[in-house]
Amino acid sequence: MHREKIPFYTKNILKDLIPRVLFRRNIHRLLDNISEYQRDYIDYRVNYYNKLSTPFILDTSAVKCGKLTVRGHPSTYYYDLMESARYFDPHLRFNYFLGDIRHIPDKPTLLKTRPIAGDNQNSVLLKLNKIRHFHLFNDQMPFEQKLNMAVFRGACYQDARKQLLDNFHGSPLVDVADTGRYGDVKRKNLMCETEQMKYKFIISIEGNDVATNLKWIMHSNSLCFMRKPRIESWFMEGVLIPDFHYVLLKDDFSDLEEKIEYYSDHTAEAKMIINNANRYVAQFLDNVQERAISLLVMKKYFSLSGQ
Repeated sequence: MHREKIPFYTKNILKDLIPRVLFRRNIHRLLDNISEYQRDYIDYRVNYYNKLSTPFILDTSAVKCGKLTVRGHPSTYYYDLMESARYFDPHLRFNYFLGDIRHIPDKPTLLKTRPIAGDNQNSVLLKLNKIRHFHLFNDQMPFEQKLNMAVFRGACYQDARKQLLDNFHGSPLVDVADTGRYGDVKRKNLMCETEQMKYKFIISIEGNDVATNLKWIMHSNSLCFMRKPRIESWFMEGVLIPDFHYVLLKDDFSDLEEKIEYYSDHTAEAKMIINNANRYVAQFLDNVQERAISLLVMKKYFSLSGQ
């Protein structure tokens, strides 16, 4: 991950030095290149991320595009936000939150995550912290050659993760360890993504907001196991179909070993779900289309706010 950050920061620091008027001149070219074939799909994505449908008025807390700087912000979030914001007039204003969030704000706000349930239209999703959440890996190992076990690695601060660790530590079918510890214990527990992909089943559990590993699991040749998600991001976790895109686990994980044994014996069913997951992830890999969707999400926000 650290090596990937060098070109990310280099590219974005240079972009911040370019006069933003040059980007604003290009926005129509970027949006006019959307084909009729893409239009319905893109409109669906835009309206999913930005569910606002009625005009609203911004208060004095809203920030102008031209006033936003990297200082005081998590830099990966800032640069991802600016990837879209620099295409708009610097006087346009918006509310934003850069970081993990599990609640719905009381005013229309640009952010990374929102609760799936409830009246969540004030949470307008953008593709933020991409380098962490959309960092994918090539998996060359066929499902049949992987270990007949499930694996989980993550910092176990949240109740669900603690429950998995407590209930299955030492299980012959589940390799689970806490990477939130310190010193030698943490180093011993760490396992990179390519090592985890040697297992047939990889468990995804939400952390501070969404599960960071969900995207690369669903891009791999391993089968994703998870509870029904509570939080969603640009990945649209709220539209994932249980036992079609991933294997649904009970909230207390009491059926985990049963599901491991079932899908170890039913390889065709497991591979069907993996194929569905791979196709789902593929829709997020067209960078030109992703940029157009991001711009249209912000354009809709500015339009409804009367700007």
